[in-house]
Amino acid sequence: MPTPVTKVLIIDEIHPSIFPMLERIGVEADYRPGIKPEEVREALQEFDGLIVRSKMRITAETLELAHKLKFVARAGAGVDNIDQEALREQGVVLIAANEGNAQAVGEFTVGLMLSLLRNISRCHSQVQQKVWLREENRGEEISGKTVGIIGFGNMGQSLARTLTGFGCRLLAYDRFAPEKIHLPVERVPLEQLQAEADIVSLHIPFIPENLSFADDTFFSSFRKPFWFLNTSRGEVVDQQALVRHIKAGSIKGAALDVLENEKLSILTAQQQQEFEYLASAPNVILTPHIAGWTHESYVKINEVLVQKIERLLTAS
Repeated sequence: MPTPVTKVLIIDEIHPSIFPMLERIGVEADYRPGIKPEEVREALQEFDGLIVRSKMRITAETLELAHKLKFVARAGAGVDNIDQEALREQGVVLIAANEGNAQAVGEFTVGLMLSLLRNISRCHSQVQQKVWLREENRGEEISGKTVGIIGFGNMGQSLARTLTGFGCRLLAYDRFAPEKIHLPVERVPLEQLQAEADIVSLHIPFIPENLSFADDTFFSSFRKPFWFLNTSRGEVVDQQALVRHIKAGSIKGAALDVLENEKLSILTAQQQQEFEYLASAPNVILTPHIAGWTHESYVKINEVLVQKIERLLTAS
């Protein structure tokens, strides 16, 4: 059991369940959600661990004085705001809570899929305006469709589990860990997925290799019009190419929980034009990066983090 001298700095707002969990494993938490990013570098001198969400980028400069630091724990799935090479150089372990919000993402993605194929969001807006259109909103069923899942980590696997009762065929492609894919999900090369999928859902991390992964070449390689969903990171999609293919009809509709630039008040002229189209298109659904955002996942993320911190400290 780790000793009480292990101290961790928490610099983001986090569910209060974290405190008794950390206390149970002998870790003392210093909760400073109001700390300014420029103050973190100095503060880290006295801590063994850092827990962060998305408040700031953790860089080599951030860690410059953190000579005691053993780990950085990301309270969430994506770690694109953390310089992993800088952590490796200082021997600092990176912990992420990918499993904590996987169920939330799987369920939410199916919700987007249903809303997209059955025009639920569009119908709601129409009925609010006292417009009652039935035939014009005749939708499609997931059953009988081929669903392509790109990226089969925790989120992709969660989506596959959630879809198993829908009577659809599941294909998956993962270039980094194809061994994770097993029946009833079919492991296929990307080219086969592009040839056969009716619905495509992205679940890949934002790393340099995935920047604009879904670009014009990617979209043009599909053999038939398809429905497109992205609940991973906005940067993995070339938004300009996406808009072009929606306009052309090669993408039947899109549901996006993430955008290339989520700071909507400071969009470039090009991004503003694309956003205006996406926001007004009747076959596009936009949500504010909430796929993993549930009351349950808020607690589960803490549970996963603390379990991993305990394992790390017990082993050291």
